[in-house]
Amino acid sequence: MSEVAVAAFLFVTDLDNTLVGDDYALIELNQKLSQHRQEYGTKIVYATGRSRSSYNTLKAEKQLLDPDALIASVGTEIYDDDRDDNPDPAWSEKLSEGWDRELAVATAAHYSDLVPQEDSEQRPFKVSYLVTEEAAVEVLPRLKSQLSERGLDVKLIFSGGKDLDILPRHADKGLAVQFLQQKWGIDTTRTVVCGDSGNDIALFSVGSSRGIIVGNARPELQQWYDENPADYRYLAQGHCAAGILEGLQHFGFFSS
Repeated sequence: MSEVAVAAFLFVTDLDNTLVGDDYALIELNQKLSQHRQEYGTKIVYATGRSRSSYNTLKAEKQLLDPDALIASVGTEIYDDDRDDNPDPAWSEKLSEGWDRELAVATAAHYSDLVPQEDSEQRPFKVSYLVTEEAAVEVLPRLKSQLSERGLDVKLIFSGGKDLDILPRHADKGLAVQFLQQKWGIDTTRTVVCGDSGNDIALFSVGSSRGIIVGNARPELQQWYDENPADYRYLAQGHCAAGILEGLQHFGFFSS
């Protein structure tokens, strides 16, 4: 077994169509992760676009390990424990700088192509819509420009061919992971991140974390991977948890 395989690392993964999607591979991956955490102190983090309530629904349906932290709502909330009701106040304070949710909502209301997502997905630091890929091509640049004209320094994240999130400038999954790396004192080279869609691009964009892109990744992430080659990113053949297992073996975090 390599030296890497017997040391703690930070494991971060998206949920839908990344960790979840192949139940048999998920069982094997959970067993390996649980053993590694028990023996070496590896930390497990879920980074999802879901709200915490939506995450709880998924966790009840699937056999998910208890994480050491939960990054929810596309990186806008960090929970030290997935049973904790209150997000990390230091992270929330950081996101509040320059954020005006009401103004973001009022600006987006002028676009009939934007359909608000359900109330459970509307969060203090996230405004979420459904929009078709065709409409997004025209709407997103105009919306971004108008938000900027109104003094809002925000980011727009479009993923899955339908989901649009308006977030504070300092918010996304990757920056949330960086916050946890600093909090726990874990180097980026001892971190592995896994994803499948556009809102996971941020996971692969911060530092040189080992990145695993599952074989069933959405076209927007596959295109980004092709345009941003790096030896610390790996495009798996396997789908979902099977692709994660493949990537962890590729990087030497698990022995084959």
